[in-house]
This record gives sequence, C-alpha cells and structure tokens, in this order.
Amino acid sequence: MDSSTKTNLLASHKIKFNANLGSNTLDLTSFQNTQSQGVQSQTKQPQNVQSQKTRLDDYLAQYLDSSKNQILHLIKNGYVKLNAKIAKKGGIILKHNDEIYITLPTYNQTSHTEYLDFADKMDIEILYEDDDILVLNKPPHLVVHTAPSVKEPTLVDWLKSKHIKLSTLSGEERVGIVHRLDKQTSGSIAIAKNNTAHLALSQQLQTKEMGRYYLAVIDVPLKDRMFVECHLARHPKNRLKITNTDNLKIQIPNTRYSKSEFVPLLESKNSKYQLIAIRLYTGRTHQIRAHLESLSRHIIGDTLYGYLGKDNVRVMLHSYVLHLTHPATRKKLIFCAPMFRDMLQFCFTYFGEEQLHEAIQLDTFLQHFS
Repeated sequence: MDSSTKTNLLASHKIKFNANLGSNTLDLTSFQNTQSQGVQSQTKQPQNVQSQKTRLDDYLAQYLDSSKNQILHLIKNGYVKLNAKIAKKGGIILKHNDEIYITLPTYNQTSHTEYLDFADKMDIEILYEDDDILVLNKPPHLVVHTAPSVKEPTLVDWLKSKHIKLSTLSGEERVGIVHRLDKQTSGSIAIAKNNTAHLALSQQLQTKEMGRYYLAVIDVPLKDRMFVECHLARHPKNRLKITNTDNLKIQIPNTRYSKSEFVPLLESKNSKYQLIAIRLYTGRTHQIRAHLESLSRHIIGDTLYGYLGKDNVRVMLHSYVLHLTHPATRKKLIFCAPMFRDMLQFCFTYFGEEQLHEAIQLDTFLQHFS
C-alpha cells in the first residue's frame, strides 16, 4: 500500500458518541464501522498527521483538541483502549482500522472542599445557559483552571461549587473547559456541560465555526488594519512568554501556526492610547499579546510583553464577542460580554463615553470584520 493510500485511510477515522456505551464513553472507529445504528457522527482530519508514523497520543490530542499531557493522563490511568485492549503507552503507532475507545472519568465535585463556598463569594455573570453549554463573562484576575503554580480558587472551582454538571473531556482539573482566557483577561468564555457538547465545540474551534473577537487598549496606535500571521512557541530565554519564532535566527521546536487581525477603533486625544478590535483566526496561548509585541505594540498593563507605562492597571484585554453553533440544536448563537468597570472607566477617560458606546455597538463592531 503506497503512502497516499495510507493517508486517505487514516483521515477516514470518525468520532462518535455511542449511546450503548454510556454518556461518558467516546468511540473512535474507522469510517467503515460508523454507518450503522443511526449514530450521529462527525468527520475530522487531524492536521499535520504523518500517516506512516502516527502516534496514539498525537492523534488523540489533535482529534480531541486537548493537550498531549491530558491525553497521556487518560492513557496512564487506563481510560484509553486500542482494539479492545488497554493502551499501555502513548507512543503506539496507529494502523488502518485500529479502533480506539476512550472512557472518560467522572469528576468529584467535592475534591476541593476549601472552595465549596466560592460561588457565594464571587458573582460571575451568566450570559447563556442550557443543558449543553454555559457562557460566562469571566472577571479579570481569575485563573481559569488549576496548575502546579496556582494557589488560589479558579473558575473551575467556581463551577464545581455551583454543582454544575460538566464535561470531562479535558480531565479532572479542567472539567468543562473548552478554551481558556489568561488570568487578567476578562470576557466571554464557553463551558461544556457534557462531553458531546465539548467535542462539538472543540471541533468548531478547529474549523473556525466558533470564533472570538476581543477589545484591547494599546500604547502605540496602529495606522490601519493589520494582520499578523506567524509561528509561535515558548520564548527560548523567558519561558513565561510566547514569541514569534519566524523572527528568530535559531530553530525552535514545537512551533504552532497563528493568525490575528487588528482593527483600530478609537484614539485618545494625545495619541497615547488606542482602542482596537481583534479577530482570532487561531487560538494559541498569549497569541494576541505576542502578535502585538511583534508589531512593537503592547497592551496597556502588559508588563510581561514589554509595556513600560506607569498605569497601575491590569492587562486591558477583553473577550468581547463569542459566536458558535449550538452543539445540539445547530442554531447559530452570538454572545456579547459587557466590559468590566475598570476597563470601561479607562476607556471613558481616554476615548469618551459616547464615542466608546458608538464604537463597540455590536452591529457596528462586527461590520469591521464582515
């Protein structure tokens, strides 16, 4: 069998939820085995897959839009089966017609008992909620999910303390989390309440059916609309930062393609600040911040990426608009997250209240990207 044939066969893998196996089980099977039982399935071809040597963990990480560490955690704990046998390691090379089964773990809502009253202490605006998804307006200064360095309550803790049923596709520490926002970034964030919704939204992020538009205040005005298209990776000298690797003279491993669009909206009278709108074509870690740094611009308050101003403010970045297709009804939905008081007052001060409201009126805002 030649390599081109193998590529086509590998790309024909389908993913479906098998009701007979329970709501927490995903059945990833080959194309030939997914045409019966009336099960709704979706086709997705992982990107950058080399058909001759495709590892199990790499394939699942791209297929499920999860990190490799999350997939390896599932494999280590026996949640992944390959051809009805528990997969012992992530480095197994897949063959045509391999059948992969993932039994997703349930999460313990009381695992962080010290945060059980967190919901009473923090009021988070719910923009939309039904049995499948939840859309929130995340406040600034709130971490989305826990990590070894995080010693404070997170958005996931808030969700658990509210006893909200959540997807487990991203693992115990990231239940419900389809995409994330940085700690100081505020605004719209989608939460999956079951694994069917989680998978659908993850795939929409890949296909751009789900998208996000941001507002930011920067220090050096842009003269016109600009696109940044480059590869991003961890900075070789500062691991806290992400950098445009296309500008580096050394080769950096594990780079990822990225693209953003920046549109000027309002400029302060002294030209010290500018309000911009941003469209994400991809959703890499620190993408907006790294792209602006490559343009010699910085978000107000973003000292990590080079802002030198003396404003005592958080990073002035807000996820303003989120659009998606509902995973169950297939209805197109759009959500607009109001700015929080700190950023709103900053914009009133430097751009004017009337001018701001006019610039971010939803129809007017979206026309910049039509």
